[in-house]
Amino acid sequence: MNRIVTLYIIGLNLLLSVLLGSCGSAEKSVRKGDAALALGEYAEAAGQYKRAYGQTPPKNRAARGRIAYKMGDAYSRYGNIARAVGAFQNAVRYHYTDTLTFLKLGDALRQQGNYKAAEMAYRSYLDSVPGDVQEEQGIASCLVAPNEKKNGSAYSIKLYNLLNGSRADYCPAYMGIDAQQVYFTSTRQQAKGDVSGITATKNGDIYFSKKDEKGKWKAVESVEGDLNTEFDEGACSFTQDGKTMYLTVCRTDPSYPRMAEIWTSQRTDAKWAKPTPLKISGDTLSSYAHPAVSPDGRWLYFASDMPGGQGGLDLWRAEIGGKHGIGRVENLGPDINTAGNECFPAFRPNGELYFSSTAHVGNMGGLDIYRAKEDTVLHKWTVVHLPWPMNSNADDFGITFEGLHNRGFFSSNRATGGRGWDKIYEFSYPEVLQTVKGWVYEQDGYELPQAVVYMVGSDGTNEKVSVLSDGSFEKPLQPGVSYLFLATCNGYLNVRNELRADTTEVEKQHVLQFALPSISSPVLVRNVFYEFDKATLTNNSCEALDRLTKMLKENPNVTIELSAHCDYRGNAAYNLKLSQRRAESVVRYLTEHGIAADRLTAKGYGKEVPKIVNKRLTETYPFLHTGDTLTVPYILKLPKELQEVCNALNRRTEFRVLRTTYGLFDENGNLKPEALRKPDE
Repeated sequence: MNRIVTLYIIGLNLLLSVLLGSCGSAEKSVRKGDAALALGEYAEAAGQYKRAYGQTPPKNRAARGRIAYKMGDAYSRYGNIARAVGAFQNAVRYHYTDTLTFLKLGDALRQQGNYKAAEMAYRSYLDSVPGDVQEEQGIASCLVAPNEKKNGSAYSIKLYNLLNGSRADYCPAYMGIDAQQVYFTSTRQQAKGDVSGITATKNGDIYFSKKDEKGKWKAVESVEGDLNTEFDEGACSFTQDGKTMYLTVCRTDPSYPRMAEIWTSQRTDAKWAKPTPLKISGDTLSSYAHPAVSPDGRWLYFASDMPGGQGGLDLWRAEIGGKHGIGRVENLGPDINTAGNECFPAFRPNGELYFSSTAHVGNMGGLDIYRAKEDTVLHKWTVVHLPWPMNSNADDFGITFEGLHNRGFFSSNRATGGRGWDKIYEFSYPEVLQTVKGWVYEQDGYELPQAVVYMVGSDGTNEKVSVLSDGSFEKPLQPGVSYLFLATCNGYLNVRNELRADTTEVEKQHVLQFALPSISSPVLVRNVFYEFDKATLTNNSCEALDRLTKMLKENPNVTIELSAHCDYRGNAAYNLKLSQRRAESVVRYLTEHGIAADRLTAKGYGKEVPKIVNKRLTETYPFLHTGDTLTVPYILKLPKELQEVCNALNRRTEFRVLRTTYGLFDENGNLKPEALRKPDE
């Protein structure tokens, strides 16, 4: 949706009334302008004020000054900064006495990059309102910004023509962590709906592009389905699975202010369904816009002018994903929010929050992009201003990142390239990225999307990482840092992995596997081998048994039954004894490697417990079916080569969990305090 709609749709009932000296056409035009401004139709209001200004005789200096101020305010609200500057300068020339004139003139001049003139306007304002913090910051920015531009940074940007049309294009957003599709808002001529009275352009629609098999972006397409309407749609965000979109919608009502709302749409069969409103609170007099889903899927961040904020538009967040819809709603507080406008929140997959602000320290003019990181222990945010050329004297906003990389797209209405229109720019930052890609799955089965991974680093990193629907996660790593990963899931034993991210000059991805053993069902110990017709372990078994040893050390309160099985061939009594000796061989290996003997029970089953086929086995052996039991009659019905496959599956070594409370209680049944300590403490 057009960003101007939500950025300036605040305080609509606090309009200045104007008393003109005549009852002529100028007064009628002013009244029409006031009515349009009250509805949020800023372009229409500016046109009416311009007409009234021309209809007012130059000698009526007081009236001309008031109308010029109103005209400048309307122009600035929908981003026509050049005309806003001219109007405010006319208000000053006619000695319009409202103290906000110099304030708004300074803001507009700063957006033009005219920092010396802006500083003079701010100082004139401070003469009337001494000690105003916002304007002191404005003066400081005017002094610092030229050096910011001169010094530059390692960021590189360029106008990305493929995504841009002839009008405004803004708020790009990648869908999914794989970053294969990018969505954005556009007011190009093909958009549905009429010309907006707010911006004098078409209402915004959502468009997208996707990468081809070579990784190149294809031609822009309008979103399929019923998502786009005659209303203003835009500024969207997605859940990580790409199935739910949150978007900003501004409905048109000829008699009601243009209030922004957050709506949702579901994706089915590659199409987006007709969106429906998301009720965040019972307040119907405030705007809700620019949704952004947090990487863990727990929170929906958004901009709003609802009561309880710091002033203007603030950033808020609401709990989502629960059984009862929207949960608690909370303001992000004064670390993030100011008396100005904070809007367009977006997340990098590493958890960093990005947003735009008009009033934070370092602002070069208009909206600037800031990076924020939350200290979840102290509940504090650290905010950093992005340098030139990411930020400019114009509006810079709506950033999105290509996965974990420090590259992607953002939007800006800077004069260079876009001639003052909102346009999409590509950005990148030199980096040598190291990442870890992890997969969490049941040891003898499928992915575990309900699992949680704890990530601890020697640099103080301590994160709780949720996994995606395919059981995977991906996180950036810092060079020279050692990391510990612990994967947990209800109904399964924990598995731990470690790695060190060494210094490298090329991008590198570390891959970790977390195969979690089930607590409730037998778990196959793969690649355990015995000498023919003996219980002696071969050297090829060591790797598998070392993994089992490691798992038992990571789960010190677990006891297991270690079982060995034979196929149907041979004497039943002989097979029973052979399998028992084999199970004892494995137990002996484990005790020799530090596992307490009373945690292990050896059990040989001979051929008495044939293998039951699970779904995973059917993928490897299509002739099998889930739930089949590899009994002798079942096997003998198969061709010879398939019989041997089944015999090999029956010859197996497994374990199952007996208890999960080993060592936790004393002889009197009381919990031991030392049992609460971590194994390595």
